[in-house]
Amino acid sequence: MTDTYRTATRLSSTPSAVEIFDTTLRDGAQFEGISLTVDDKLRIAEQLDWLGVHWIEGGYPQANPKDAEFFERAQTELKLETATLVAFGSTRRPLGRTDDDPTLRALVEAGTSTVCIVGKGSEFHVTEALRTTTEEGLAMVGESVRFLAGEGLRVFFDAEHFFDGYRQNSEFTLAVLEAAVTNGASAIVLCDTNGGSLPHDVQRVTSEVCEYFGPDVVVGIHAQNDTGCAVANSVAAVVGGARHVQGTINGYGERTGNANLITVVPDLAFKMGVETIPESHLSRLTAVSRHVSELVNLPPHAADPYVGSSAFAHKGGLHTSAIDRVGGSTYEHIAPALVGNETRVLVSDLGGRAGMSMKAREFGVELDSKASAELSEHLKDLEAQGFVFEAADASLELLMRRATGWRQSYFDVEAYRVSAYHRESVGNGSDEADLATEATIKLWIDGERIAAVGEGNGPVNALDEALRVALADRYPELRRIHLTDFKVRVIDSSADTGAVTRVLVDSSNGDRTWTTIGVSPNVIEASWMALVDSIVFGLRLADDAL
Repeated sequence: MTDTYRTATRLSSTPSAVEIFDTTLRDGAQFEGISLTVDDKLRIAEQLDWLGVHWIEGGYPQANPKDAEFFERAQTELKLETATLVAFGSTRRPLGRTDDDPTLRALVEAGTSTVCIVGKGSEFHVTEALRTTTEEGLAMVGESVRFLAGEGLRVFFDAEHFFDGYRQNSEFTLAVLEAAVTNGASAIVLCDTNGGSLPHDVQRVTSEVCEYFGPDVVVGIHAQNDTGCAVANSVAAVVGGARHVQGTINGYGERTGNANLITVVPDLAFKMGVETIPESHLSRLTAVSRHVSELVNLPPHAADPYVGSSAFAHKGGLHTSAIDRVGGSTYEHIAPALVGNETRVLVSDLGGRAGMSMKAREFGVELDSKASAELSEHLKDLEAQGFVFEAADASLELLMRRATGWRQSYFDVEAYRVSAYHRESVGNGSDEADLATEATIKLWIDGERIAAVGEGNGPVNALDEALRVALADRYPELRRIHLTDFKVRVIDSSADTGAVTRVLVDSSNGDRTWTTIGVSPNVIEASWMALVDSIVFGLRLADDAL
């Protein structure tokens, strides 16, 4: 496969294609801060299918009522087009029987055509954690795989603690894999359960396992990220011959997470020419990454490779100048559109006129060379005061428009005042204090002086209410504009109460979200600056929509 900038190269030992096995719904759900409802799991599964993964591990049917409900509802509500749902479980219990083991029975009754079971791949864990013999450890694996395969199921076997066990006693660890293969496992997966392995070891060991079993046995990799090497270990395993890769969306998983499939997939596809998900689906990576992050209620990581908002963002003047003249290939390793992302230019005191002009064009603003140079110098002064426009595109766009001579004509501010009072409850039977904030503003609209008062639970809320009271009759489109977030940061904490504060305000009209900024030693003034920019930008968007 080739992309706009690079030609992929594949080593002779590397397979031409790999299966992508997603375990976001099971292993990923163990990430701190994630708690999925059944509806969440169904929606994520739909996204995984749309992306084009081969396997979706839905969870452990016997683990809890929620997972049991998921598998029950999936049979009628989940319409998969590219993926196959997998139920997860473990081998039978020590000294138990397969025909009456509750875990194995739950897998049979889960309603999936494929199951994945985990078993101990380390002698130490068999003798110390399970407190049984190595012979029994092998029997647990072999008998469990044979039972499930006999029920007509495709069986994947995850060898837990494989790499640690291989280093300690490779003979036993290979015997575990043999027990799975000879009893009908469709794939054997080498698990770096503690996440302590490094890529050179993973590649070597995977290569040895692939050579031992030959080309008819599918070998897989399941990497944890405790050394920060889960993606690298997954790629190294594929170089060693692995044809099955397990991981999660955005690298969610227990402790430090699992291999991030959103990175592994394009690494294999674009850099190594290995077929993963359908080629036409690679451009869906960014959308799926961000959609899943919304579903699990965790913010996207801006610096994530390929799909992060900063992955193709350029700030330095040398970079932006080269990109403006030559194109993205100068400082981008692939064309962002290949993964559904886009080039962004960040305007800052590190940038120059080229970056300023590129950013202006992105906004649809035409800056001549003189205006661009002047604005670049002005921006450096503002950033020295504490403004950071890379986090506030709406304020930056307004700044650029003003540099062309544009002035907002919606309203002119004469003055504003904010007052707050705190009254302790005395004698009224309540222990709660009375808190209130009131804002008064005076504006001019088309030569008419308007005064308005607003009340709120804080100065920003009160100022926002007052602005809306003053503007509502003239600009009914304000009803669609809402503040969605408000952030305050003290820039110079060493200045104590006299420190400069930076305020960022997020707003939305239902179709688009934007961010504005204000900076001042007075937090109310900083908030007012950001608030006014937010309202002006929203009104300008409404004008453009007419």
